[in-house]
Amino acid sequence: MLARPSTLLWSSSRRAFSTTTWRALRHRPGRGGDTKFGRYERLVPRSLVPQRNLPLAYEVPRTIPYPPYATTTTADMTSLNQNDTSSPAAPVDPLNDPSQEVLYTSPTDLHRLRRAGRLAARTLRFIAPFVKPGVTTAHLDQLIYQYIIGNQAYPSPLGYHGFPRACCTSVNNVMAHGIPDDRPLQDGDIINIDITVFTEGFHGDTSKTFLVGQVDSAGQHLVQVTQDALHQAIAVCKPGAPLYCIGETIERYARQHGLRVAELLAGHGIGRDFHTYPAILHHVNDSPGIMKPGMVFTIEPALCQGETEGILWPDRWTVATSDGGRSAQSEHTILITSSGCDILTLS
Repeated sequence: MLARPSTLLWSSSRRAFSTTTWRALRHRPGRGGDTKFGRYERLVPRSLVPQRNLPLAYEVPRTIPYPPYATTTTADMTSLNQNDTSSPAAPVDPLNDPSQEVLYTSPTDLHRLRRAGRLAARTLRFIAPFVKPGVTTAHLDQLIYQYIIGNQAYPSPLGYHGFPRACCTSVNNVMAHGIPDDRPLQDGDIINIDITVFTEGFHGDTSKTFLVGQVDSAGQHLVQVTQDALHQAIAVCKPGAPLYCIGETIERYARQHGLRVAELLAGHGIGRDFHTYPAILHHVNDSPGIMKPGMVFTIEPALCQGETEGILWPDRWTVATSDGGRSAQSEHTILITSSGCDILTLS
């Protein structure tokens, strides 16, 4: 979920990245070092200087339809962001507003939803061979951008509340919303690549955590259990099922395998809007919602080796684990049908 930081489902222990945290993490094992959670590099921000407005990386051709939040050019959006020194007000959260619920039942809408989902899935499959040691996340992002616009679609994250890139790349201890940069991937990393595309008026959203080179057994376990937890949750989705059964299923499965669910991140309704009702919680909860035919939403559990508390980096997007443990995430967009559910983000 590429949610604006102010709308994230933070735990009560939310805190920003501080000088104390920086000093604590910078002296822990670095590249390839052994930690209590395995052998990998723990990422920390390169600067403690708050970055309020980041320049957008790309200019999307105007021949490609933009989503409503990106109606100006990316150059104009960058200029507006750089001139905005005000503190953004927290918007009303559409994820928890049942009046925002939309059920997609018309053949045209369903056709376009499926096309958006398939393009997101194809984009993720396209980038997979490039995920290897020595490749920078910025290069992966550029390839993803080129692939999406080459298919006459818009990369949904670009310009969303000022997000500067075409996708999110979250490495090792980064839980979500990592901004692609010039850091080369290292042998033993894990990386979640979160893809959302906007085409024919609809968004398709998917993500996967990849193994980079030779990953230790603990990292492989984390990634596999996260992927399996997603499919366990999809299996309980059907009309009439309570939304809370998704979180119950994921948390039970994660705990059975010695992992914990990041409660500050959630799935979301999706379709014509990037994020809308319902919020899909991945932990045990008492959400009152019921699944209905035509409901479309993402399930995207993030599991952690250790603490699930999130630290917001100075870029105001990147969320990392407080203890440096690794986190993995896996995501599909699903449609509730009259008899069960369909995964829309299969290539």
